[in-house]
Amino acid sequence: MTDLISSHADPAADAPVPVMSVGPVVLPARGRGDDLQVRVSAPVTGRGLPVIVFSHGNGSSMRDYGPLVDHWAAHGFTVIQPTHLDSRMLNLHPQDPRFSERWRFRVNDLQQILDQLDSIEAVVPGLAGRLNHSRIAAAGHSWGGHTVGQLLGARVIGPNGGPGADLSDPRITAGVLLAAPGRGGADLTEFAAGNYPFLNQSFTEMTAPALVIAGDKDRTPLSIRGADWCADPYHHSPGNKSLLTVFGAEHSLGGIPGYGAAETTDENPTRVAFIQQATFSYLRSALYPTDPSWSESVAALNKNPAPLGRIDSK
Repeated sequence: MTDLISSHADPAADAPVPVMSVGPVVLPARGRGDDLQVRVSAPVTGRGLPVIVFSHGNGSSMRDYGPLVDHWAAHGFTVIQPTHLDSRMLNLHPQDPRFSERWRFRVNDLQQILDQLDSIEAVVPGLAGRLNHSRIAAAGHSWGGHTVGQLLGARVIGPNGGPGADLSDPRITAGVLLAAPGRGGADLTEFAAGNYPFLNQSFTEMTAPALVIAGDKDRTPLSIRGADWCADPYHHSPGNKSLLTVFGAEHSLGGIPGYGAAETTDENPTRVAFIQQATFSYLRSALYPTDPSWSESVAALNKNPAPLGRIDSK
């Protein structure tokens, strides 16, 4: 066990199982311009598997975030990862008419996955009939956290200064936002305001349950504020949220984008294991309300004399 997680009520729930990963699974996506490619990772055994749709950070793809995806799948989740249009794999040109709407295509990508769960089950060998379509969570890192926030009810501020379209999806029970962007407006750098206007967002309508994870050393170039900017989705949204502040963590949170990923500036396997266990326990309890994993984790962290982070809840 890590510093965060205490023993689960069911010891078997802590034992990892072999994982199968299949990709690309190609899904038709009308109006997108490119078919949607996804990677599916699931335990090789078990039925009634809960689903996590995962949104990658800027430039990444369905091939990334193995440290999180492998852990979740080995502990009973099916994880479905799209390659968004901003991925370096697709190299979308700035003059492409889709370029300025990439943030909205990202949201649509996750919704397309949910729309086509039956098809995904049918084409992935050994997966048919094993998914639980009523237990679905969304998770995302960095820009992916913004994407997940939209599905939980956050709104991009429109040209008139009011909240834009409601893109929330009731099929998603809860979300995990890892190093996600905070509020826009005067909090953005000149570069961010000019290049990423969709970061001007409101969390007032983000009513769905969520775990927000922020590193206290995350110095993003998108905001003039400090690391607390990534805690905005917690502080400025309605209740039933938790905030995990990870001590010493920068934007990659110790290395969650991948094993040896070049963009990781704070490589720390212990920190990654901490986040693996924290997200697993939160998602277990969010999707199965009688599961004690999250409450046990919070209690264990509060008792730890040298914790790796701090949890606040409301």
